[in-house]
Amino acid sequence: MSQRKPYPSDLSDARWALIEPTLTAWRKARLDRRPTGQPPKVDLRDVFDAILYANRTGIPWKYLPHDFPGHGTAYFYYAAWRDEGIFAQLNYDLTGLARVKEGRKPEPTASVLDTQSVKTSTNVPLTSQGTDAAKKIVGRKRGILTDTIGLILAVTVTAASLSENAVGIRLLDQAKQTYPTITKSWVDTGFKNAVVEHGAQLGIDVEVVNRNPGVRGFHVVKRRWVVERSLGGMLHRRLARDYETLSTSSEAMIHIASIDNLAKRITDETTPTWRGTY
Repeated sequence: MSQRKPYPSDLSDARWALIEPTLTAWRKARLDRRPTGQPPKVDLRDVFDAILYANRTGIPWKYLPHDFPGHGTAYFYYAAWRDEGIFAQLNYDLTGLARVKEGRKPEPTASVLDTQSVKTSTNVPLTSQGTDAAKKIVGRKRGILTDTIGLILAVTVTAASLSENAVGIRLLDQAKQTYPTITKSWVDTGFKNAVVEHGAQLGIDVEVVNRNPGVRGFHVVKRRWVVERSLGGMLHRRLARDYETLSTSSEAMIHIASIDNLAKRITDETTPTWRGTY
């Protein structure tokens, strides 16, 4: 890491040690394809810290502080890691480590899924937006599938107009491909028979969890509270609404927030929430 005053979002040495091997392997694979074989001078830790800073604070790339690598450089690496699945790979690797730390097997067998509709910024193409009629929100819909302790296993971002069933089917397909061990999933009543039937085809028993009809207002619903906590716990300003032009960037920003949280969970570290970093 360059000699500069650290930001609250910067990686500690312990967290960097979890992430560095994947990025170093990626760079080596890139170097093997370069005609000169000369490594670039960019410090990958500084680049990842810049990405975490943008994710945590919600700033546009051009507003990155000048003591980080240039915004064009930071975005170049971000886009490459997004498109080549590096963020998804890190999320997968760290999820396994976090599960082992909790005394569980690396590969989960049960999951919970839910969606969240969010408003978009003015730069988001109209073709990738829609209206969630139930929640009266114009924007995009985030779908996540977690394990039973709330760790994110699958992510998809679509127009908010896409049905819960369509999002649920995407999540189940993605999760089963990544985690073939999954055989159980819990969903809320917004998901209908199509998700249950699709899960059965994949070998996943999908169970709809109903609210307690005798309790009015908010109350904790068995199983579902885990994924709802995960959606509500991503206090990274870049996720306050959807600012991304591409839905794949929206998914990457969720993975980055998850990587940040997972690394802290594994190393028993905490950093201030954005509420305390004005």
